[in-house]
Amino acid sequence: MKKKALIIEDDKSVSQLIRLYLSDSGYEVVEFNDGMKGQDYALSNNIDIILLDLNLPGIDGIEICKNIRNVSTVPIIMVTARVDETDKLKGLDIGADDYVAKPFSPRELMSRVNAVLRRSEKNEIQKTNSYPKILRTEYFEIDVSAHKVMVKNQPIKLTPTEFNILKLLMENEGRIFSREQIINEVFGYDFEGYNRNIDTHISNLRKKIENIYPQQHNLESIYGVGYKFEK
Repeated sequence: MKKKALIIEDDKSVSQLIRLYLSDSGYEVVEFNDGMKGQDYALSNNIDIILLDLNLPGIDGIEICKNIRNVSTVPIIMVTARVDETDKLKGLDIGADDYVAKPFSPRELMSRVNAVLRRSEKNEIQKTNSYPKILRTEYFEIDVSAHKVMVKNQPIKLTPTEFNILKLLMENEGRIFSREQIINEVFGYDFEGYNRNIDTHISNLRKKIENIYPQQHNLESIYGVGYKFEK
């Protein structure tokens, strides 16, 4: 069965180009040039991956990504023409899985699409096949098979990447992981983003934890080395 990709992009020439790349690679493609219509479709249909323009008129890609993330973990790749790294990382900040900058080559686009889908499928297989497994400390609890996290007995909503980073660090309590090691464990060797993206994901993870547990010091940064989790 073909994978279904949703394109939400107001520039018709870019949208058609993405459609061509995806169709040639065997994807079923649905395309919207209107952000609201694309969002409505995403919220009411089963989709395997979304390619979402960051800078849409009316409702922008950031807002659409937030709205989708509230109800779904569908993989989202932000498509951006902005060259400032802060703007590019903004998509990761609100739950996107990756981004691709315009202009892009067919190889780069499809490499990112396929890599994000492989990670998503791996997570789903682990969720389906894993036996019930709970990681627990005094204030933290991860239900691995259900992909649920509790902090001080309160649930927090994490993106798949944030969940996998926290799971990795809790499973290896006290061990320091460099950015590159986290990338290899969580994303795989085919990850083509910047390793500083890990800092953004961990910063977001900390913010969500500290909304419930402001005094947390379990998720530690080791300057110049990496990150670790301590009880």
